[in-house]
Amino acid sequence: MVNVAILGYGTVGSGVFEVINKNNSHISRRAGDDVNVKYVLDLRDFPGDPVESVLVHDFNVILNDPEVDVVVEVMGGVEPAHTFVRQSLEQGKSVCTSNKEMVAKYGAELLKVAKEHTCNFLYEASVGGGIPIIRPLNQSLTVDHVNEISGILNGTTNYILTKMSEEGLKFEDVLKDAQDRGYAERNPEADVEGYDACRKIAILASMAYEKQVDYEDIYTEGITKITKEDFEYVSQLGASIKLLGKAWKENGNIYAMVAPFVINKDNPLYGVRGVFNAILLNGDMLGDVMFYGKGAGKLATASAVVSDVVDAIKHKGKIIMTFWGSEKRTLGDINDFAMPYFVRVEGAGREAEIEKVLDNVQFISAPADSKVAGTETAFITEAVKGADLEEALKGFTVVSKIRVSQ
Repeated sequence: MVNVAILGYGTVGSGVFEVINKNNSHISRRAGDDVNVKYVLDLRDFPGDPVESVLVHDFNVILNDPEVDVVVEVMGGVEPAHTFVRQSLEQGKSVCTSNKEMVAKYGAELLKVAKEHTCNFLYEASVGGGIPIIRPLNQSLTVDHVNEISGILNGTTNYILTKMSEEGLKFEDVLKDAQDRGYAERNPEADVEGYDACRKIAILASMAYEKQVDYEDIYTEGITKITKEDFEYVSQLGASIKLLGKAWKENGNIYAMVAPFVINKDNPLYGVRGVFNAILLNGDMLGDVMFYGKGAGKLATASAVVSDVVDAIKHKGKIIMTFWGSEKRTLGDINDFAMPYFVRVEGAGREAEIEKVLDNVQFISAPADSKVAGTETAFITEAVKGADLEEALKGFTVVSKIRVSQ
């Protein structure tokens, strides 16, 4: 029998408990041994809940029990999660986690500790919830050099942008709707400012390019400045706006960023609607491959966590190779990378002025019924470096500036 301890009995923790118990025979068969939840750690009590029989309030009970083989960390936050995980690994217990913040900050360190103690640190659910991306990146796409990873990595922001695009609503109104539906937190900052997606792309970039990418170094821009008028313009081009986390390799440099992008219908990410997530990967041999599904949610995320538990059991006493080194990766400056931009500036009829400072501009008219019709000039640039665009637009009052995905 393999004993599992779950740290945290919130949304994901209760989902892990439910999945292991509900699908126990199937999971045990896949793992090659009986899987049993011996402990669940939480500071709270849950009267009448089935978890009562295995509930503990002291982590040391789990740490000091030699019968616990696998620890599932679903507490969230950096501390005490990081300390608990490190101590578990040092005791030779494999750890499975969904904690993107902790993985982004300490992933390389914890993988090293796991290797030193012949156990495994697994984190499939930390990126994309129930979407399998970590294991394919680590075990299936091993012959490819990754040219680019581009993903819709946050369901809250994708829901908001989808509603704005399809129903012509304002950001503030859709945010309130998302909060009422439970898709957004009361304090939505981590989602709408792009911090959640930033941590996820940091993890993927660290794995793809084999050195530690610190999320603090990644340029991050949220969706709070996106307006319904932006959608009115781009919809005329058959395009939409998505918050993307991107990491890519160009001329020997690695770049990473999170920002809104205008994307066209021929982009596979265009059709990803609502709370769904998708990750598009381009390999030098494989070409494009996309992973799509529920990026969050109790059972979807728990499914990915428990899959890691099965993997940990199957590899007991063996190290699952992961090429994520602790050496820090220095990222290229995104302002030195040229890409097209969608720009709106105050004042109608400024085409001639704009053409004097920018080449090969495509102008766009606002719909006749738009409140900004006749009050501004909108256009899409050719690929231009961010610093050069800023210099060119010094004589204009910029209303909106959004990158365009190529």
